[in-house]
Amino acid sequence: MEESTSREKIFKNIRDALINKSDNPYKVTDWSSSVFAELEDSPDVSFASEFTRIGGKFIYCDHEKDFAASFQQLQKEMGSGITYCLESNIKGIFDHYGIKYSSREEDFEKQTLGVSGCEFLIARLGSIMVSSAMESGRRMNVYPEIHAVVAYASQILPDLKDAIKAMKKKYGNRLPSMITNISGPSRTADIEKTLVMGAHGPKELFLFLIEDRNLNQ
Repeated sequence: MEESTSREKIFKNIRDALINKSDNPYKVTDWSSSVFAELEDSPDVSFASEFTRIGGKFIYCDHEKDFAASFQQLQKEMGSGITYCLESNIKGIFDHYGIKYSSREEDFEKQTLGVSGCEFLIARLGSIMVSSAMESGRRMNVYPEIHAVVAYASQILPDLKDAIKAMKKKYGNRLPSMITNISGPSRTADIEKTLVMGAHGPKELFLFLIEDRNLNQ
């Protein structure tokens, strides 16, 4: 009897395939090689290229003093507004170079510029890996109008798998409850196919990359 519906035809094909099994034409499969092509540039150049391509603003800094000067220039361009930071190492740099900021809870909702660190940078994706284990917690990545991430060149890894492996090495069996990647400023095109920036997070994303691979600097 001829099948009356497409559904019946599909089920018949499944039954036939289960009854009349064919040999696997791919008996030798390479599971160890990467499915991605090698990065054409060094990880730091690849990260900068991808990060800017997806809307991020990349600032390279030779050392922490250079970072302080670049950050103060950003504050000057922003004008009035509260810079908010909870990360101890970044606050140490701010204190050393006299950069104004707040870490008081009552100023959190008043901030214009939120500053945080990160776990790792993923070169292939131009993404920033963050987690709930950071001092900034979960809020800093989504709340401020402008988000500035301070990272070091030694945190750049080629691929996502390398970052996951590094997280497992760093935290062992106590992985943070939230691990996510930030890929450019917040955006959506759900409304009439129109791209809207800052729909559910920061409108601008800055990445200050401090060179730390040369110990003589």
